[in-house]
Amino acid sequence: MSYAVKEMFLTLQGEGVQAGRRAVFVRFAGCNLWTGREEDRASAICRFCDTDFVGMDGLGGGRFADAAALVEAVTRMWDGGDAERFVVLTGGEPMLQVDDALVDALHAANFFIAIESNGTLAVHPRIDWVCISPKAGSETVQRSGDELKLVWPQAGSDVDAMEEWDFPHLLIQPLDDPDAEANRDAAVALVMQRPRWRLTLQTHKMLGLR
Repeated sequence: MSYAVKEMFLTLQGEGVQAGRRAVFVRFAGCNLWTGREEDRASAICRFCDTDFVGMDGLGGGRFADAAALVEAVTRMWDGGDAERFVVLTGGEPMLQVDDALVDALHAANFFIAIESNGTLAVHPRIDWVCISPKAGSETVQRSGDELKLVWPQAGSDVDAMEEWDFPHLLIQPLDDPDAEANRDAAVALVMQRPRWRLTLQTHKMLGLR
């Protein structure tokens, strides 16, 4: 199959347990919780997304004919030798496009594969690092992985239920919107009340990185 990629870039992972790690980000076009059009935001399941995932016109983006073509582009973007190759598949919702061929080709090129997903679709079983960010109002079918990253606050989120899911790392990330300061306070308060959770911040925004 071909792959629609909004953008691809080399940066540092800014969030979560892998924060600070050199990574190639592959942002797939499309999402199943919002069209990406502002006129549809108010009626979307996920209304707070801060990412442009519409089209294929971003830096490094485009239509890739097959897995080999996409992995070749990822490898060129890495440009750091064979050691510790790290790629993050994100979106939008990457599991709308990620398949056996892509996972196998990335592994063959010696990449450690991370994914950032909303969890409404089952994640490919051979992904190396699974980060799920559940969205209130959607059904999270992927309830296991490496880290659960909950943007906070989200009305309707069942934190008690999430603590029963199979994730070794439970992370709270303050919602970045006009109420950012209050959201940070709310996130800190939740972690203080629930010691299983840890605070994660969007360090790439602090550093001015993509």
